[in-house]
Amino acid sequence: MRTLISTAFISLDGVVEAPGGEPGYRNSGWTFKEVEFVPEAFQIKEREQQESTAILMGRVSYEAFSPVWPDMEEFAHYRTMPKYVVSSTLTEDKLVSNWGETSILRSLDEVAALKETDGGPIIVHGSASLNHGLSDAGLIDRYHLLVYPLLLGAGKRLFSTTDKDTQKLKLVEHDAYSNGLQKQVFDVVR
Repeated sequence: MRTLISTAFISLDGVVEAPGGEPGYRNSGWTFKEVEFVPEAFQIKEREQQESTAILMGRVSYEAFSPVWPDMEEFAHYRTMPKYVVSSTLTEDKLVSNWGETSILRSLDEVAALKETDGGPIIVHGSASLNHGLSDAGLIDRYHLLVYPLLLGAGKRLFSTTDKDTQKLKLVEHDAYSNGLQKQVFDVVR
C-alpha cells in the first residue's frame, strides 16, 4: 500500500489558505510577508520532492499550481511525476500540457484504489477541502507540517470539523527554527 502524505504550511490556529499570495484572502502571502525566511526550515520541501512518486491535489489547488509550477526550477522534480486531481467537475481539456502525466480521479474511492497500487509515497499539496475528505475517510497516513508562529483568524483550515472519533497521531520528526517556524511530522496511528 502506498503512503499518502499531506504536506502544508499552516498557521498556529490551523489556517492553510493562500500561503503563497493567492488572491482573495485577507492575509494572503503570510508565509513570506510575516515571517523571516530561514532556508533550513524548508529542507523538508526538497526531501518531499525526492521521496514522493506522485502528487495528489484537488481542483482548486491544481488550477492554482498548474500555470506556475511547471516552469519553476524549485519544483523541477514534480514535472515528470504523475499527478492526480480529485474533482467531480474538472474536464480533460482543462489539464495543462506542459506538466507531465495528469489523471482525474472522481471520488475518494478512486484515491483509495490508487493507494492500493504499486509505487512509493503520494504527496498532497494544498487542497484544504480534499484534505478534509481524505482525513475523514482515513486515507491520510502522514502529515508534514511547517507551523508558522501566526494567528490568522478566518481562513480555510487543514483539519476537518466533522464530528468523529479521536484520531491519534505519533510525532516522528520535529524541529524548531530561529524564526519561530516549527517542523512537525506525524504518522497517523491506526
